[in-house]
Amino acid sequence: MRATLKLDDDLVGAARQLARQQGVTLGQVISQLARQSLAAKAPLKVRNGAQLFVPKAGVSKPDLQVVNQLRDEA
Repeated sequence: MRATLKLDDDLVGAARQLARQQGVTLGQVISQLARQSLAAKAPLKVRNGAQLFVPKAGVSKPDLQVVNQLRDEA
């Protein structure tokens, strides 16, 4: 389907760059990004005003040792 959209220049530039990197058209990138944005997502979990980290399904949660190691490397 064809549609005319008015997009900000910075968004078009970023989408064009993604299209070049992925070897696809600008329209395909815009469609892919729109699908990802519109996909049903679980509501954000917040505790004490801070957003909680929720890992993707099938991915192990980082343990405190890994978190401390990453903090120390920074």
